[in-house]
Formats: sequence, C-alpha cells, structure tokens
Amino acid sequence: MKKIIMAAVCLIAVAVASRAAVASNTVEIVYNGATATVSVAANISDYITDKSDGSSHVKLIQSASVNDAIGEISYILSGTSDDGEFYLEGTYKTTVELNGLTLTNPSGPAVNIQDGKRIKVKVNEGTTNTLSDGKNDTYNGCLHVKGHTEFRGKGTLNITGNSKHGIYSKEYIQLKNSVINISGAVKDGIHCKEYFLMESGTIKIAKAGDDGIQVELDDEADKTGTTAEHEDENSGNFYQEGGILNFSGYDGKAVKADGTITFKAGTRNFSTAETEDATAISQIVNDAVATEVYDLQGRLSAATRKGIYIFKNGNTTIKRYVK
Repeated sequence: MKKIIMAAVCLIAVAVASRAAVASNTVEIVYNGATATVSVAANISDYITDKSDGSSHVKLIQSASVNDAIGEISYILSGTSDDGEFYLEGTYKTTVELNGLTLTNPSGPAVNIQDGKRIKVKVNEGTTNTLSDGKNDTYNGCLHVKGHTEFRGKGTLNITGNSKHGIYSKEYIQLKNSVINISGAVKDGIHCKEYFLMESGTIKIAKAGDDGIQVELDDEADKTGTTAEHEDENSGNFYQEGGILNFSGYDGKAVKADGTITFKAGTRNFSTAETEDATAISQIVNDAVATEVYDLQGRLSAATRKGIYIFKNGNTTIKRYVK
C-alpha cells in the first residue's frame, strides 16, 4: 500500500511539473504523427476547450470571457504530422507561434484561425516551418485567417496551397522580418482584404495559378483610402516599404490591388508593367519634378501631407507616395 501511495504521489508531482513548465497565458501543441499533445497553462485552463482528444487534428475553442480576465494567449506549434491541422476559434487578439512545425492537412487548411481580431503569426527565429493543405472549397487558404494577420519573427515559413490560395487573410496583412516561401498555389500566392503592408522580410513565390499577391477592398462602401498609421484602413492598397519580393511564376499579375500599389523601398524582380491597380498609372519610387500635382480625386494639390499623389510633367503622368 505504501508503494502504491508513493507512486501516486510521484505521478501527481510529474503532472504538476508538466503544467508548471507551460508559461502563463500559453498553450503548447506538439505534433507527432497521428497524435498531438496539447498543454495548457494552469491560469487559462478554464478558458480553453480542447476538442481534439489527442488527435493530430487539433481543435481549440477559446472562451470569449478570457478577454477581460486574462488577455492575449499565445499558441506555440511544433512537431510533425502528415495528417493534421490546427483549428482555433476565438474572439480576442491572439499570437500563434510557429516553432519548427511541419504540418499537412489532406482535407483542408493546415492552419485555420477563426478569430476576427488581430492575429500575430510569429515565425520563430532559427526555425523552418512547412504547411500544406488539401482540397476544401469551404476555406480559402492553406493558412487561413479570419482576422487581421501580422507576420513577425525571423524564421522561415514554407507553404503549398493545393486547394486555393497559399495564404488567405479576410482582413489586412502586415509582414516584418519573416521569410515566406510559397512553392505553389492553385489561385493567388497571397490574398488579403483591406490592405497589404510589407515592412521587411522576404516573399518568394515559385508558382501561383492566378496573382502573386492580390489585395481586395473589404467593402467598397466603406473605402477609406490611406489612413494615418493604417488605422482602420480599408483601401485595397498594396505597400512595399522594404524587404524582398521574388516571384518566379504566376498566371495573373505579380501584384494586383483594388486600391493603389506603392513601391517605396525594398527590391523586387518584376516590373511595374506586371502589376495592376485601380489607377492603371505606372508606379514610381523616386522623386520627380512635376508641373502639376493632383490628389487621387483629381484635384490640384500642393502635396504637403503624407499620401499618394498624381504628378504631371508635360505628357508624363506618374504616381508617387509622399512621406
């Protein structure tokens, strides 16, 4: 009896140590073939419902009541599965960390985040992460995000979109530092709404069945144009402020936008002739002498405020972003 009690105490101690090893406000998911281990920090265990039952098709529901009680939760994904997924449902801003993940879902998105708030996808430095999906007309991307998508971190993310787009965001996309390689997509390599902003990092697209990157207006009636710090912006605009764009295959345009396309800095291996936006005016990134300057509504302007203006000099018409 004494041995049994001691064994039970040891098991409890191990369980407590395992839970303590998970940092507060953190969920760790480790894939291993047909199974996945989901470890939830003790302070948020009442707010996370795990519907995966140990399966590699991980499905987590985050309670709305976590918003005021706890705040933002981080989900750290690692390991390997050739028949799995990460599904997250919630109503509050969230961070998803890719920490050496190789994940294929033969029946839908590899990562499917059904949360309309800001989703930070952190590609951890020094890691390589690979996602691949399968045919499913219900969803739009191998990495499918319902909310705002912000890519951060100095790691590498490889994506193959076998159903529709490689990456799909129902709202804006921002990219800083990360390296994203899209080896193939049935439709667009990257597709988002509201706006696309690339601050730094690298995007390589080897093959896209339609456009390399496409940016849509979320709702034509709510169009805003460029806003200060892009707050609540719904412009359909594409901005490259740094980083590298390297596209080696697309059947549509390299970049297509419902708004305007601005190449402010960074490098790219395609010409502006291979892009398409709402103005159909060639893009330019350097200063230019102009005899007349207009705003995007066609009104004469002094171009004294930050924004995009149309510059005319004789028969030459260009568009330039003014800081």
